[in-house]
Amino acid sequence: MSKVILISGPAGAGKTAVARRLIPLLPGPVAYIEGDVFWSFIQKSDGRGKRENFMEIMRAMTAAAIPFARSGYAVLLDFSIPPDFLPTARKILKEVPLEFVIVRPRQAVCDARAAARPEGAIADYSAYASFYQLFDGFEPHTLRNDDLGADVAATQIVEGLNNGKFRVA
Repeated sequence: MSKVILISGPAGAGKTAVARRLIPLLPGPVAYIEGDVFWSFIQKSDGRGKRENFMEIMRAMTAAAIPFARSGYAVLLDFSIPPDFLPTARKILKEVPLEFVIVRPRQAVCDARAAARPEGAIADYSAYASFYQLFDGFEPHTLRNDDLGADVAATQIVEGLNNGKFRVA
């Protein structure tokens, strides 16, 4: 059995860029689950709100990691999963080892990166300000990547994974 590595952080943090640079640095085999793809799975929500669908996506993608991890894959989950979801993730994964990495530059950096996205650009980050705050107070698992390129951030994450910095009990 391998482990599940959650790469999380607010919108515009650079999670996907860092995750894609991290994949070649991890010992194989590696499975990559990009959470944003799960939004397309919901075709009809019967009036459920975005928050309820968001919770379902987090549960579904975490559960999808289990067969890969049990088959020896390191599973990289890339999604904005707030720290308060960790107890739920731990219950879903049961005995599968879990690592949690928050990629979190300053809010102004997230704002600028989100606005510059080629797809899914966020012109007004103010609606995401309260979501950004959900990642406060979880410093042991946080990588501040304000001025780091994705390659450097990925290397720092590998170092943290190797020394147990991001492990979730």
